[in-house]
Amino acid sequence: MQLELNQLIVPPGHQLLLQDVSWQMFEKILEELGETRAARVSYSKGLLEIMTPLPEHEDDKVIIGDLVKALLEELDIEFRSLGSTTFKSQKMQQGLEADDCFYIQNEAVIRGKKRIDLNFDPPPDLAIEIDLTTRTRFNNYEVLGVPELWRYDGQKLEINVLKDGKYVESDTSYNFPQLPIGEAITNYVEQSKILGRNVIVRDFRKWVREQFKTRGYRDTQTGRPI
Repeated sequence: MQLELNQLIVPPGHQLLLQDVSWQMFEKILEELGETRAARVSYSKGLLEIMTPLPEHEDDKVIIGDLVKALLEELDIEFRSLGSTTFKSQKMQQGLEADDCFYIQNEAVIRGKKRIDLNFDPPPDLAIEIDLTTRTRFNNYEVLGVPELWRYDGQKLEINVLKDGKYVESDTSYNFPQLPIGEAITNYVEQSKILGRNVIVRDFRKWVREQFKTRGYRDTQTGRPI
């Protein structure tokens, strides 16, 4: 008897690991799962993880994504948010779906593209992972060359930047070097649980403007004072 994918149940907050999954099997599983699903998948050289997030996982993902968008808008930097888009490379035998991801430095390169092919296109400049439960730590973000990876564990935002092919935890963001962004994101996410989303995003925008006004920062793309 052959087990069908639709027979598997992965409760929220849990993961399913499958070994010895070929690239063809991975592609077929993605097709069977479809695009409108809650589950996230991650693939690295034959090891496949299927994870279903908790409700609070989604809450944190949304508010952090909203704060990043607000920051980029305040800085007047063009960006493209691709959410949990599947990024994969058969050549590298890697595939992943971040909780959220952004093209920032390379936004113009993929602007308007309906399909991203990592054989020709760059990976996202920033990926965000919400780790409220213990998860397998795949190295596929490193292999695919994502320059910056944020991990939020429900209490702290961890910033990892890619150096010599490996992630190094950093106090400074590659994409937002002028700001103490790790501490700020952590504080505003916590406050959002008490004050609500709209209040926090508005206060965060005000904080960003004050930071750039008082410290005399310049736009990272144009060099003009902000």
